[in-house]
Amino acid sequence: MKGIKFSIVIPVYNRPDEVAELLESLTKQTDKGFEVLVIEDGSSVPCKEVCDQYADKLDLHYYFKPNSGRSETRNYGMERASGDWFIIYDSDVIVPPQYIATVRAELAKNPVDCYGGPDAADDSFSDVQKAINYSMTSIMTTGGIRGATKNKEKFSPRSFNMGISRKCFETVGGYKNMIGEDIDMSIRIKDAGFKTTLIPEAYVYHKRRVDLMKFFRQVNTFGKGRVLLGELHPGSLKLVHLMPAAFVIGNIGLLAISCLLLAVGYWKWSLLFLAPIMLFVLGIFCESLIKNKSVKIALLSIVAAYMQLFGYGTGFLGECITHKARKAKQEELYK
Repeated sequence: MKGIKFSIVIPVYNRPDEVAELLESLTKQTDKGFEVLVIEDGSSVPCKEVCDQYADKLDLHYYFKPNSGRSETRNYGMERASGDWFIIYDSDVIVPPQYIATVRAELAKNPVDCYGGPDAADDSFSDVQKAINYSMTSIMTTGGIRGATKNKEKFSPRSFNMGISRKCFETVGGYKNMIGEDIDMSIRIKDAGFKTTLIPEAYVYHKRRVDLMKFFRQVNTFGKGRVLLGELHPGSLKLVHLMPAAFVIGNIGLLAISCLLLAVGYWKWSLLFLAPIMLFVLGIFCESLIKNKSVKIALLSIVAAYMQLFGYGTGFLGECITHKARKAKQEELYK
């Protein structure tokens, strides 16, 4: 694996500042055996000037194309890449210096055709970003499906931090223009007989959303997408995917019963029905406090956790009832 060449593909839409941070982090890689392809998806605020600043620091190739959505933009980049392996990043990540070296060493020990890595919060992130990162990576909120799982083979790589061999890409084709395109691609890779894995040490710092309402809308779309993926790939819908919907129904039910009991004077019984919610809130607070060592971030983590679970859960339930996303242009839902 020492001679392997990686092609890093970065789709970008109106985010030059993020691209600057990402490219800067790539200049600090201890392993230099990679090229970088930045694919501008019809941005009105392009990042070409940013890329020009790094032309002498990286093997960097910049492409501008008409807007067609992130799936086709990633495919466009991989079709033009020269490497044996493609690494896909979202533009809002920062890559630790050891990343490429870590992946190269892991692929030498455990040859696979596709891998994914988890995300982490950098010290420079805002308190809201750290709270959102906690919510998206905690076993209490995601059940470990975003990198905390110990079963590496069952992990579904996500496109903010995902690697795929050229052979695998050429066999299964690229991303489809749909909600949940990275999960769909992971399923098709496995169905084609290729091996995937999680590389826990190949993490990136993922800034995600910096606004809680934008975060809610994002995970709401994820919930809609999970219904569509379940229809497209029968058997892919697991119990863990139903948990946010159950969380929404359970919380509303417990609050309704508690309020009714309080209204008729049974305040002790009212508190009893509130106990599961209070225990969950306490668990989120304590886990985040231990992880982030900040009372403020721990309190924000409670808000972020509810935003995530209610966003995903209501998106899932709404799509089951209305099938609205199925009828819409799916890529538009991400904007």
